[in-house]
Order: sequence, then C-alpha cells, then structure tokens
Amino acid sequence: MLLSVRDLESFTIGATDGDIGSVHDVYFDDQSWTIRYLVVDTGTWLPGRRVLISPMSVREASWSAQRLVVGLTKAQVENSPEVDTGGPISRQYEDQLVRHYGLDPYWFGPYRWGAVPYPFGPAPTDLRPTVGEPEAMGALRREGLQNVGPEHVEERHLREERAGDAGLRSAREAIGYYIQAADDEIGHVEDFLVDTHTWAIRYMVVDTANWLPGKKVVIAPEWIEMVSWSDSQVHVGMTREQIRNAPEYDPARPIEREHELRLHEHYGRRTYWDEDTDRAA
Repeated sequence: MLLSVRDLESFTIGATDGDIGSVHDVYFDDQSWTIRYLVVDTGTWLPGRRVLISPMSVREASWSAQRLVVGLTKAQVENSPEVDTGGPISRQYEDQLVRHYGLDPYWFGPYRWGAVPYPFGPAPTDLRPTVGEPEAMGALRREGLQNVGPEHVEERHLREERAGDAGLRSAREAIGYYIQAADDEIGHVEDFLVDTHTWAIRYMVVDTANWLPGKKVVIAPEWIEMVSWSDSQVHVGMTREQIRNAPEYDPARPIEREHELRLHEHYGRRTYWDEDTDRAA
C-alpha cells in the first residue's frame, strides 16, 4: 500500500498506555529515501514538545482510522532524548535515541533496516547481542564482522564522531522543491508516497501546474540524478516530453500495480519490487 505523507500527517500516535500526539512531519534519509522517524507533536500532553518515533516501534496500524500504535509507554516517550526538530539530526543523537528505546540501529547491516529488511519483527538470532556484550560490539557484528575486538569498537567510535549530520531530511521542507528535467523546469514537489510495508518513499508527487495546468505525475527517487538541498532543487534525467506523456497521477485514487507497471514501462525502468527481491536474494 502507498500512503501519502500529507495524509500521514493527520495520524494519531498511540502508546501502550494512551495517546501521545499526532504526526507533524517525517524525517527521511537522503540515501535510501526511507522514512526513519515520525515527528510527533505531543499537543497538550507535553506542551511545546515534539518527539521522534521510529517506524521500528510501530506495532499496530489502522490506515482507515489514521492511527498507529507503538510498543512504547508514555513514560518512555517523555524521557526520550530532547531534540531540536528545527536543525539537523546527528548520528550521535540517533545513537542515543535507539539506545533509549532498545532498537537496533538501521545504519548497521545489509538491509534497508540494518539487520532486517522491514522495520518490524525481531532481528535474526545470530545478530542479537550476546549476554554482557557491549552495544558497540553487537552493532559491529550486525555489520557482518566476526571476532570483534576492542580495536574494532574504537574504529566504530571514530566513525561515529566523524559522522555528524545523519543525512535526515524533513518532508515538510522538501515539499515545494523545484523539479528540473533534463531540458527545463517541470514543476515542484507536491507530496511523497510511502510504502507502508518498508516505509520507503516510492514516489515524489510532482505538480506541473506552471507548465501543464492540472496535471500531476509521480517520479521515483531512484530516477533522481541530483538533489541540491541548498537550492531546493531536484534534478531528474527525463525530458519534459517524457514527463508530459507519462501516466497521470490522481491524488483521489490509490495507485494500483497496473499504473505502476505502465509508469515504469514508460520510462524504461526496472520496478522497485524486482530490485528489492534481488537485494533480498
């Protein structure tokens, strides 16, 4: 199922012992284009505070009722590390956050979610930390290293210190970015469509209002050649003519697999489900 980020922003987030707020924004990483955190406005419960919740914490989802339930208590959320959602998120902060919630870091491992391909369910047993094992050694084993020693842990810490900005981007900020085709500008980012199974952003919704009034199209992140974050521009390799003739996107109707097939055939691109199958193999 593909879900609009704009629709996601109206979802209520429930903890195991009560509601904690509603989705205000999402952070996605600019390498895999995967939603890593829901930015939750805690409303009157914790006035003036927003918290980050990982999709790895989601235990129940009611898409029609616009509600997600996470396997966390309100106390866990209240005591989570404070974050400034107006600035960049560092890897050091993420490390604190996943430690606090007892999650596996998504940035260590062969899959989209580190040791696992999806943001739910247990990691393989052989990738779980052994009793008494320092977290850093467990993380390195999840990367595929065996016979981990202190020297490997020290090297990891140095990598973390140099990591700085984790490359997380606000969807709210990215909406409105201009789309530059191979031969001219074609419109702007209107929305994002998220795969509710993997939490990967599968498409950007592009509004071509200034060029083709009334027409919207979708473009996959894999078709992006470059994003200039400082200039708020997304560069794609397709021409305006290719985009003009692409299957039109109707926000009032869910995208069916048939529409996606026609879209990928039009651009001569492999489907993401074939690519995901190859990576899993």
